[in-house]
Amino acid sequence: MTELPRRAAARTARLAALPLGYAGRTALGFGKRIGGQSADAVLSEIQQRTAEQLFRTLGELKGGAMKFGQAMSVLEAALPDELAGPYREQLTRLQDSAPPMPTQQVRDALERDLGVDWRDQLVWLDGGPTAAASIGQVHKGRWHDGREVAVKVQYPGAGDALRSDLRQLARFARTIGPLVPGIDIKPLVAELQARTAEELDYTLEAEAQRAFAEAFRGDPEIVVPDVVAVGETVLVTEWLESPASLASVIADGTQDERDHYADLFVRFLFSGPARTGMLHADPHPGNFRVIPKPDGSPGRMGVLDFGAVARLADGGLPVAMGSLIRIAGIEDDEALLEGLRAEGFVKDRVTIDPRQLLDYLSPFVEPTKVERFRFSREWMRTQFQRINDPRSPSYTVALKLNLPPSYLLIHRTWLGGIGVLSQLEAEAPFRQILTESLPGFAEPT
Repeated sequence: MTELPRRAAARTARLAALPLGYAGRTALGFGKRIGGQSADAVLSEIQQRTAEQLFRTLGELKGGAMKFGQAMSVLEAALPDELAGPYREQLTRLQDSAPPMPTQQVRDALERDLGVDWRDQLVWLDGGPTAAASIGQVHKGRWHDGREVAVKVQYPGAGDALRSDLRQLARFARTIGPLVPGIDIKPLVAELQARTAEELDYTLEAEAQRAFAEAFRGDPEIVVPDVVAVGETVLVTEWLESPASLASVIADGTQDERDHYADLFVRFLFSGPARTGMLHADPHPGNFRVIPKPDGSPGRMGVLDFGAVARLADGGLPVAMGSLIRIAGIEDDEALLEGLRAEGFVKDRVTIDPRQLLDYLSPFVEPTKVERFRFSREWMRTQFQRINDPRSPSYTVALKLNLPPSYLLIHRTWLGGIGVLSQLEAEAPFRQILTESLPGFAEPT
């Protein structure tokens, strides 16, 4: 790991206990003595400063912690508002941006990957980044044929930092493995390492993006920019003109905008596998762009960043996945347990109460049981608190369930997707979309 990620990691460790520990005690102890401010006002100010430091620290890491921060930004809807509130704005910034790398590093990468004559191909390049992700930042440019392009450049050392994070995770997994006998930790970590290595490979990302661009070309609702050029650490794609991402809709969108883009978001996630054999597995709002109609009303949705995709073995989402969700929906607990065992979610030696299993899975199943479901932060918080309450039977079930490696990215996408929908506070025809696009979910004929 480079010195920058090492220093930032140390700061992250110190920050972890700050918001509710030191910051809270300091504010409550001295708040009334600082300029006459109340303890609550001082606490709020300290939390805001801590949140800003959290943004800077995670942004500087450019690796596993940055990805963790983006995951937090999607799942913050599950946290109580008094905890998530001060950090929501800063975490949401991680969906679209992060501290930029120096301009010279960008030029060095372009020369290394596109050749010394890269300026003959890329005739104009914006001096500053327009967006940043966990392992790269994006600049706007113009290709020699006149097309506006997005130029994504990988952060120097991001790959090494991320691989180091994963090695640490593997060592940690060996330690905790015996504590969670229901889970096969080792193959799950190996799968995570393999899929993360793919995210560092811009050639693979370009291959996936070309497939999605071809599959959705001419689609009236979804826009995927095509690939223009690719190198080891540089990816050039067509520019997508969009005023904002889903993060802006989450922040201040109308209800019509929330419902409209939530519908497109879910339809894309579930129709993509059938069209391409791949699942876009990075559902945070910064990857989904709003494209309003000329009159300003909700229009199409653009999709970016195809580094994290699940290449599905059967050319689409597993039939068993749809079948198990349908079985859970009709509350056939014995058939559900049998099916989960067959797919590897429950080991043969593990005993689980089928009714408790149904209760644990309710957050995944409840939206499929009605024609239209209203997602909300309140609903997600309720589910999260119930599942993570040590006194709840669902908590015990969670310790017994296994996650088969082949479902790792599918599970990440499902959970992240629910997080985004809950942030949007949107109503969507979830059941209809699954009936149309998830194999095995429709009633057998």
